This record gives sequence, structure tokens and C-alpha cells, in this order.
Amino acid sequence: MLLLLSCFLQNYYQNKLRLALIGQSLFGQEVYTNLRKQGHKVVGVFTVPDRDGKADPLVAEKDGTPVFKFPRWRVKGKPITEVVEAYKFLCMTLFLCTSQFLCMTVVLCTSQFLCMTVDLCMTLVLCLTWFCVLLRTLIQGDKKAGFSIFWADDGLDTGPILLQRECSVEPNDTVDSLYNRFLFPEGIKAMVESVQLIADGKATRVPQTEEGASYEGIQKKSNSKPAEAIHNWIRGHDKVPGAWTVIDGQTVTLYGSSMLGESVAAGQPLEIEGASQAGVVTKNGLVLYGSDSKALMVKNLQFEDGKMISAAKYFSSGDTARVELTDDEKKIAEEIRDIWKGILSNVAAIEETTDFFKSGAASMDVVRLVEEIKQRCVGLQLQNEDVYMATTFQDFIQMFVRRLRGEDQEEEMVIDYATKDVNNMTVKMPWQCFINGKFEDAENDIHSHIHTDIHTCGHCCIAYASVGDVDRAVAAAKEAFEVGPWGRMNPRDRGTLLYKLADLMEEHQEELATIESIDSGAVYTLALKTHIGMSIQTFRYFAGWCDKIQVQFHLVVCFLGASVCAIVIPWNYPLMMLAWKSAACLAAGNTLVLKPAQVTPLSALKFAELTVKAGIPKGVINIVPGSGGMVGQRMSDHPDIRKLGFTGSTPIGKQIMKSCALSNLKKVSLELGGKSPLIIFSDCDMDKAVRMGMSSVFFNKGENCIAAGRLFVEESIHDEYIRRVVEEIKKMKVGDPLHRSTDHGPQNHKAHMDKLVEYCEVGVKEGATLVYGGKQVDRPGFFMQPTLFTDVEDHMFIAKEESFGPIMVVSKFKDGDIDGVLSRANDTEFGLASGVFTRDINKAMYVSERLDAGTVFVNTYNKTDVASPFGGFKQSGFGKDLGEDALNEYLRTKAVTVEY
Repeated sequence: MLLLLSCFLQNYYQNKLRLALIGQSLFGQEVYTNLRKQGHKVVGVFTVPDRDGKADPLVAEKDGTPVFKFPRWRVKGKPITEVVEAYKFLCMTLFLCTSQFLCMTVVLCTSQFLCMTVDLCMTLVLCLTWFCVLLRTLIQGDKKAGFSIFWADDGLDTGPILLQRECSVEPNDTVDSLYNRFLFPEGIKAMVESVQLIADGKATRVPQTEEGASYEGIQKKSNSKPAEAIHNWIRGHDKVPGAWTVIDGQTVTLYGSSMLGESVAAGQPLEIEGASQAGVVTKNGLVLYGSDSKALMVKNLQFEDGKMISAAKYFSSGDTARVELTDDEKKIAEEIRDIWKGILSNVAAIEETTDFFKSGAASMDVVRLVEEIKQRCVGLQLQNEDVYMATTFQDFIQMFVRRLRGEDQEEEMVIDYATKDVNNMTVKMPWQCFINGKFEDAENDIHSHIHTDIHTCGHCCIAYASVGDVDRAVAAAKEAFEVGPWGRMNPRDRGTLLYKLADLMEEHQEELATIESIDSGAVYTLALKTHIGMSIQTFRYFAGWCDKIQVQFHLVVCFLGASVCAIVIPWNYPLMMLAWKSAACLAAGNTLVLKPAQVTPLSALKFAELTVKAGIPKGVINIVPGSGGMVGQRMSDHPDIRKLGFTGSTPIGKQIMKSCALSNLKKVSLELGGKSPLIIFSDCDMDKAVRMGMSSVFFNKGENCIAAGRLFVEESIHDEYIRRVVEEIKKMKVGDPLHRSTDHGPQNHKAHMDKLVEYCEVGVKEGATLVYGGKQVDRPGFFMQPTLFTDVEDHMFIAKEESFGPIMVVSKFKDGDIDGVLSRANDTEFGLASGVFTRDINKAMYVSERLDAGTVFVNTYNKTDVASPFGGFKQSGFGKDLGEDALNEYLRTKAVTVEY
């Protein structure tokens, strides 16, 4: 054992180097720490002198590593003696530059020198700051980004390349987003990898040219350019030195640029010096127009005195009166003063006029300030951007107090509820359209009436959306995707909001379950456990996916949101179907317009109310109740919708697919009808087969897309199975879905009730044996008797068509005829689900492999899981809900090929 350990240590340390590093930024810290973890010896760190008495965050000093702080390295092109002496003293074998702002290099023959730079064209390497290279690239509108690690030559900022990495540049990327998403994490890995390649003797030297090593001309400004060029100029200068223009005679720096679509909100005109036409100050920001008349949005403005404001508040930024602090608020203000003092250690005292950035604070100090305050005030919504908007201590405290009081938030949402005293509670149900974060009447004030408490035929007035309402909802979703914070939000923050939404759904689960029960007829206990319970699980599951949808940089494969999505859901599981589709859609960063079923819109509108409370930005989720022929058709046809997800009948799915193809070839996923076979073999667990067989049919009163549409029971146990099923059906309690002892509630609506009765009449007429039920219960409401048919032949209507109700259809098959029953089970145009009951695991696997359905249940039924993909084959549709596969329905994959 000791010999093995000795050999291991010998091999481990033999390929390690003595290193010196330039730079102690956060990037430098990470490289320093990771190299030490790899066993390399860092013998010295070179950095710049303390600024304004404020030192760099040097971890090296704490480790006892020598740190050298030189203001400059050369004078008139010659190395300073003091620097050379320090360099010789360290006797390093490799000198790495890990600073974002690279120092002038000292290249001596006694060691190698390794530099890291950034280049977005991948054909040029420029040994300057990361920032300058990104600035140039974004301004030029390059589509690819990357960096090179190279050997610096003597006196030049170029040299042979050792290693390169690359990524794509998205339309609204900035210096910050590229740095955080790619350059920082991948750069650290690449620096450590490069050192080890050198240590192992595997480092390459790929020649490169000096072409492109100049940045002359990138500071030239012109407002008279196409919109995309102006957009690239602004995002390429974010945040220092800043892209600027002249407004009312003063220089104004522009931040937070994004391209706009065709629709521009109304606002107040603002003259921009040199621009092709006046800008517009809107509720979302400053709209600028390019020479091509296309528009872009600017989010923030900074004036010459350093003050930054929201561009939307240009005409009203000075209107807000200062607030007087309460005694408690004064105490918190003093605690914040101490936080400022801890960060700005070089400042003698934090005065009211102390400026955070002029006192030497940097971007990492902003993060520290925000996080310390959020830790002190749990639940406070504070962003890094807020610090840039209030840079002096007095302005910061004013902003903080207003945020603490909630005064700077939008007006509280106004909801005109329909209320109902039911289930020992007062249920408050929104009934209007939900568009752009607000509940509002449908166009032309049109309403319809739907049943509530459908077992007693109560009614509720509901908004009836028009084509115009759909267009407004799509415009809101498009603006939210292109301009709003949702698409740009850190994925982890997006996940946090979805977690919060799930928590609110859980907090309101009894109210939601009651709405589901009175709206759809679902038994309350089932609604609470499945309709609502699984909806909550779904949102939590996909919330966890938000920060795991990764761009694969090394393969140059990008996963992008599909943009504006449409979702059309059915009436059997109103909230759960909403959750299955919208959770994946939102996790992928899309915005959506959702049409609930015309007869069951209430839980979707209540859900909309909870999304506002959860902090989901306006326009991200829009709900438009109405008819499929009008609202659903307009969604299928709309040119700005790029993806449509639908759950419903096969005929309607075919029509939607056709419309989506003819409109703009939008992506479609369809979960359609079913006629799911359930095969019960004689060697099954009879008790379980009876219990689960009944659940496969009568679950949710048969209004279940994966319901077992036909049971095949092996001949030797057929009669016993039927006898036991009848005994259990007779025990079922049909009645009020809100009563806790009810097993079977009302069907969803009258048209469906009539269809079920007709279905049974056809079965009897064709010669099937009606063993039990077959009629409507003689009481008010849409109650259908649990029904059982036997002696069903393959040619019969009820053997081929879905009932979507509590009707069990049973056929015999000969003992041992496995392949024969499989052939009969697969003899259908549907393929959504299936099942098999047997104690023989080999038989179970044989049958499972051959059943032509998207889901196979073995010795169970209806057991779906949020992590397991769900979807059908053949005319049951295509595409998946739930699981990782569902995310792919709402993402686009982009492959980028680069030639060096």
C-alpha cells in the first residue's frame, strides 16, 4: 500500500510547475485557487497598487504567497529594474497573465510567458483586455465569440496559439452576459488546462498573424446608422466606457439595448442629436430608430454627473419627493451605512453625499452590497441594477425605503371577482381576460355563461375573447419576450419565480381544488391530490430545470427559447394540463398565450392571479378564454406565435396542425385521443387487477385521456373478473363532487353527457352485453351511471372509438394467446397508453415491448410522474409533456460550425 501511495505521489508531483501570475481580479483568484488545487506551486503574484486606499481582493497574501504591486513595468520601452529583480527572484518556470486588463509584458529568456486574450472572430488574437475585444466584436455584430490562450512573443501582443474556445453571440448579448455566461467559467478551466498541457509536454504552438491587433476607429460614434448597428454599439459599450449620444445639449450614456419587433408602444417624443428621427419615451424605456426605420429599446440612461435613471422616467425622474424615514427605517439605514463602510474601507466616513463608485467600488462590490442587504432584509427585491440607479448614500437609502414600503411597485392589481360560498369557504374567481399582467374585459365587452357547480347547474359570467383580444395578448407576450426581463433573466432567478408560484399554488390548493370541482365536476379529494397536487409538482420540477438548460460551448450547440408560444388545453384536467405545458414553456424562457377550454376557464384565471403575486413579469403569461373556433384558430394562424401545444381530440388536432403549417410553419406538439388497451392475464394479482382495472376506466369519471378504452381479459378468469367488478361498481357513490365520500362526480357538460348515453345505445344495438349502467342517473345534474359492457367484438363501434366517460369495455381472449391479444390490442389508430397485469416478469416485458403506445403501465395504471415523458404514437399525436423531453418541445437547437 505504501509503495502504491509513493508511486502515486511521485507521478502526481512530477508534472507540476512553479508559476507566477499577473492579476488578482476575481478571475485571477479562481485561476490561482484552481492551479494550487492541481498541485502547481504559485511562487508570486503581480498586481497593481491599491486604488484610493482600497486593496484588490488578494487571496494570495493570506496564503503567504509573495505579492508585488507595481504601478508600471516599463519606462520608454525598457523594463524597470525593480520589476526585473522581483521577476528573477521568483525563479518561476511559467508566467501567466490572468488579468482582464492586461499589464505590459516583461518577456525574459529565463521563462515562458503565457497570455490569455479574447477574440470573437477566431482568426485573430489580440493581447489586450477582454473588455476591449468584446466591445469591438459586439459593435461589429459578430455572431461568434471566443478566446485564445497564446504564447506572447517579445515586444508584441501576439504569439503562437496554445488553446482556443468558442461560443455563439446572441442578438441581445452584452459584454456582461458574454463574460458571465462564457468567458469567466470557460476561461478559468482553459487557463488551468493550458498549464497542465505545458507541464505534461503536450502544449501546441499554432502560428497566428498580427493582423487585427489595432482597435483604431471603434470609438467613432454616429446616430445615423441602421437600428441593429446602433444596438450593437450600445451593447458593445456596456458598461464602460459607454455608448453615448446628446440629448438636450448634454451627453447621455445609453445602457440596456434590445431590438424591437414591429409593434412600438405609444409614448412621448424625445429629440436625439443626429438621429434619423425622434426617439420615444415609453413605459418600457426609450425607443430609438435607425436609418432603416427599425426600432430598438434602451432601458437606462446615465447623465454627465453620474446619475443613472430608468429611460422610461426621463420626463419624470425629478418629480418624486423625498420620503421621511420612520425610527425603525432610520435604524436600518444606519445598518446599511455600516455595510457601505465595510465595503468602502478606504473612506473615512459614509456621508449622505458619498458616491459608491466614486469612492472606488467595483462590480463585485455591487454584488456584495446587494447580497448583504438582502440577507438583512429577507424577501426584499433588490437588484444589482438598483445600485447603479442610486449611487450616493442618500439616494440609495431613499430607493431602499421606497422598495421596503412597496411604494415603487406597480399599482396593486384590480380584480373583479365572481364569488361563491361553497365547500366551507368563499371562493374568489377572476372571470375577465388576463392580458399583459392585468384582468380586463374582452373586446366589445362580450361575455358567455358557463356552469359552476355543474351538478346543480349554477352559472357564471365569463369573458369571451375575440380575435382582437388574442392579437393584444400575443403582442404583450412578444414584447415581454423581446424587451422584458423574462428572456434575459438569470435562469436561476427564473426558477426561483417558478418555485414561488408553486408555493402560492400550494398555499391556495383548497381554493383551487374547489374551483376545479365546481368547474369540471372532479371529485374534490381527487382534485386536491391529482389536479392540484400534480400541478404543483410539475412547476417545482421544471423550476429545477431552469438553470440546467445549458449551452454546449465545446460542441457549439445552443438551446434557445421558441419565443412566443400558444397553449390550448382541454376541460378534463383544467389546471393540470395548464401546468404540464406552461411549466416547461416558462422554464425554457418563453412567453405564452393560453386558451383554457371554453367550459372550464376558472382555474386558469385563478392561476393568472397567482402568477402576479409570484412576481412573474407582465406579458409573460396571458390567458384568453373563448371558443376554439375563434380564439384557438387565431392562435394557429397568428404569424408571431412560433410554437403551439395542444391537448384535445384528434380531429381538432389535425385542423390545428394544418393551420399551423399554412400560417408560418410553427412548431406543434399534439396530445390527442386514445383507445388504450389493458391486458389482464390469468396469472395476475386478481385483487389488484380488479382495483386498478376499475381505476383505469372510472378515474376522474372516465374523462381521462389515458383511460383504458378496452380491457382484454384472459378467458379462464373472465367471468370471475366481471363478477368482482360488478360488486365493486355497486359500492360506488355517485353524487356531489364536494362531498368527501363521493366516488363519482358529474360529467363535464350536457353535450358530453348526451354523447355517452348515445355511445351506450350504439353498444347495445351492435350486440354487446350491457352488464351494468348505460344510462343517466335520475337526479339533477350530468351524472352518468358507471357502465360495464362485455362480449365486445373487435368490429364494434365501442371496441374502436373512445368514450371519454365511465364506460368499461371488456373482451375475452383465449388462454395463452399472447401474440393474438397483442395483435388485437394494437389494432387501433391510437397509441397513447396501455397496460398489462401479470405476475410473470418475462411476459410483462415481452408484452410491454410490443404494445404500440407511448406509455405502458405494468401491474398498475394512471401512475404518471412529472419526471417521466408523456405522449402518444400514431393518431394520439406527437411531442411530449413532462420530463426532460418536454423542454425540447419549447426549445430550438442551433448548431454553429466554425472554420479556423
